[in-house]
Amino acid sequence: MIKKIGIGAAVVAVAGLLAACSGTDPEESPSAAPSETTPAIDGTGVTLTIWVDENRKPAVEAAAATFESETGATVELVVKNFEDLRADFIAQVPTGEGPDITIGAHDWLGGLVTAGVVAPVDISNVADQFEKVAVDAFSYDGQTYGLPYATEAVALIYNTDLVGTEAPTTWDEMIQKGKDSGAERPFVINVNSPTGDGYTMYPFQTSFGAPVFVQDDTGSYTKEVGMGGDAGLAFAKWLSDNGDKGTGYVSGDITYDINNSLFADGKAAYTVAGPWAIASLTEKGVPIAVSAVPSAGGETASAFVGVQGFYLSAQSSNALIANAFLTQYMATPEAQKALYDADPRIPAMTSVAEQVSSDPIVGGFAASASSGVPMPSIPEMGSVWDLWNAAQIKIITGADPESTWNKMIDDLNAAVGG
Repeated sequence: MIKKIGIGAAVVAVAGLLAACSGTDPEESPSAAPSETTPAIDGTGVTLTIWVDENRKPAVEAAAATFESETGATVELVVKNFEDLRADFIAQVPTGEGPDITIGAHDWLGGLVTAGVVAPVDISNVADQFEKVAVDAFSYDGQTYGLPYATEAVALIYNTDLVGTEAPTTWDEMIQKGKDSGAERPFVINVNSPTGDGYTMYPFQTSFGAPVFVQDDTGSYTKEVGMGGDAGLAFAKWLSDNGDKGTGYVSGDITYDINNSLFADGKAAYTVAGPWAIASLTEKGVPIAVSAVPSAGGETASAFVGVQGFYLSAQSSNALIANAFLTQYMATPEAQKALYDADPRIPAMTSVAEQVSSDPIVGGFAASASSGVPMPSIPEMGSVWDLWNAAQIKIITGADPESTWNKMIDDLNAAVGG
């Protein structure tokens, strides 16, 4: 699962292309002023402490400068390694030594809520400006606990020299176009051999209507396992039919590196991967296009979406002002674009995502994220990965799909108390 992290570094690898297509004037200096309709804030004597990493510091700093000049508050930015933020936040907030706000990933949410270190953030006035999947990602038990700013998801990546630029909409169409191209393999996908990779395979699973967990009406995940029953078994049979004893399009011996090498060498027409893989996939000059993953089961193929944003400390003595900073100063197109410029990740704010999607690679990943679902942040997700991945790789390599899948569901229900 480590490979799914780090879209910023991956997109930087194609930063020249992004810059050329973004349409941004390099002499423009984004400001992060709130709209004229937002209420005035008196922050005199208040100091907000915000934890950020080095990459995002310039963007937050710009918004903080405007906030300070207009409210009289002081903002103290503390730069920390992103890898240390979650553990330090959980450890320091209860002691009163933590920040008012920290940047972080949405899949920390279950642990942060369980630890009692985050407070709900009222983004009701700006929520409709963000992709729904990004807002849902920060929802837990009907409450919203963060202001999103960036998304990431796997998508379909294809060799345009082999199959052209038109995106396939179904699995069958994709496979036929791949076969017609004359490529050694019409399609290749990382199954993280010999462990399994439910994360990368998830868009195909959801296209059968088999989510890992069921979401409620607020977008929050419940602990009800959603991939059992007929829908889950249909997906399991599809895995078997396309596995090593079937068509072989989903091969049980493919690792992350093998997948990328086959595609980069022009031996595979299509693959599913994240933006973190772009540099490896194109290192030998293969021209690519990116789109949402096509459906194999008839429903929308929804990839897992990872979201980054800002959390509010449960121990903040300046919660109202901190909330205002987030919703009035960070939730602006200018601030969100500055975050993108500082560390290129697909913006969670719809208008900014549309702005940067003039680049076809970015636009393809944005389309996939827009049709995706949040990766569950509930603690029960920790019980899923090993059981789920193991069942998938067993089926791909020849195990009976029905009994293997049903056993996984039974084991998972026992583990999560479903």
